[in-house]
Amino acid sequence: MARETGNERNPRTMALFKKRQVGKPGEWYYCLVHHKVEEGPECPAKDRFGPYGTPEEAAHAMATAQERNLEWQNDPAWNDKSREGAEEEGTTP
Repeated sequence: MARETGNERNPRTMALFKKRQVGKPGEWYYCLVHHKVEEGPECPAKDRFGPYGTPEEAAHAMATAQERNLEWQNDPAWNDKSREGAEEEGTTP
């Protein structure tokens, strides 16, 4: 009979420590890899925009992101002229 050392992997215990993708059913995301709307945790968080309240909102995720980017680019509080000049020259501060 083998003696237990405490280092054995117990399948019931291991299930407690499995990583779960973040997200819940009823939350809608736009997957940047598959270019589609997904419900809940289908793809990793790094590859999606969301959550959105409806599939329609998620379907417009790229347009929403573009609109927000334009707003931020035109916002004087976020518009750092010294950084823009450095980026044009190929360097960053």
